[in-house]
Amino acid sequence: MDSPTALGPQSVSPARRLRLPRLTNGNATLNIGAAIVLGSVLLALLAPWLAPYDPLRTDTSALGLGIFSPGHILGTDEVGRDILSRLLHGTRLALLVAVVPTLFALLVGGCLGLLAGYVGGWVDSVLMRVFDVMFSFPGILFALGIGVALGPGLTSMIIAMVVVTVPEFGRIVRGAVLGLKQEQYVEAARALGFSHSRVAFRHVTPNLLGSTIVFATLQTGRNVILSSSLAFLGLGAQPPTPDWGQMLSGGRSLLLTAPHVATIPGLAIVVLAVGFNLLGDGVRDRLDPRARRTRP
Repeated sequence: MDSPTALGPQSVSPARRLRLPRLTNGNATLNIGAAIVLGSVLLALLAPWLAPYDPLRTDTSALGLGIFSPGHILGTDEVGRDILSRLLHGTRLALLVAVVPTLFALLVGGCLGLLAGYVGGWVDSVLMRVFDVMFSFPGILFALGIGVALGPGLTSMIIAMVVVTVPEFGRIVRGAVLGLKQEQYVEAARALGFSHSRVAFRHVTPNLLGSTIVFATLQTGRNVILSSSLAFLGLGAQPPTPDWGQMLSGGRSLLLTAPHVATIPGLAIVVLAVGFNLLGDGVRDRLDPRARRTRP
């Protein structure tokens, strides 16, 4: 029988030997979601070369042109700007305001959730009550209130989205930590005299990657809708910056005469949000052993 002193970090925690399952091509949901997201990233990178016009250029002689008009394949908006050019450049902003708030919320909420779940006691109680208060407000109204307080602008919108999303990441991470800290390899690490910080960050945190990656991907899709909603209400990037939510808002006045001005950016928002959701569902299926067993 091996002596306790023979145990080392490698034998204590399986996290250091953890290998995430390969994301193979057998998952149609994953493939479709990845294709949409990667395609959007590619369009955002190539927007300056693919856009036929300057997205800020106005033409008073071409107001609200229809789809497939000469020189404007997707038509023009209410002030004569090319919709295709604005849509391509708006992809950059759509990805920015979807991904950046998710990363900041993951960092802040993950640390708070790890602290609450691992330390427990009054720390857990205080943080969870704060999260409960934040959860008592509908997300869009909470973000709207923060945006109004900070004033319209891209930075204010990102801050509002981060604040609204932090409790969700905190809850997810806390729940996972409560289960992981009862595992035998964590108890063995404590018995060996490892510091709490080492146990938390080297033996618990790596095993949170699967669930947090999946939730972050799904949250990014929700952020596409949230950011577009705030921009629609005038709290995002200010005109004439190409923004899908702004384009949707500006097209309201032309719904009867030129509905494509609003429907095209609306469809773009839906497609990108669905892409991130499909990607998150596909990643979850690949990382969840039970889902893999039930797959034919």
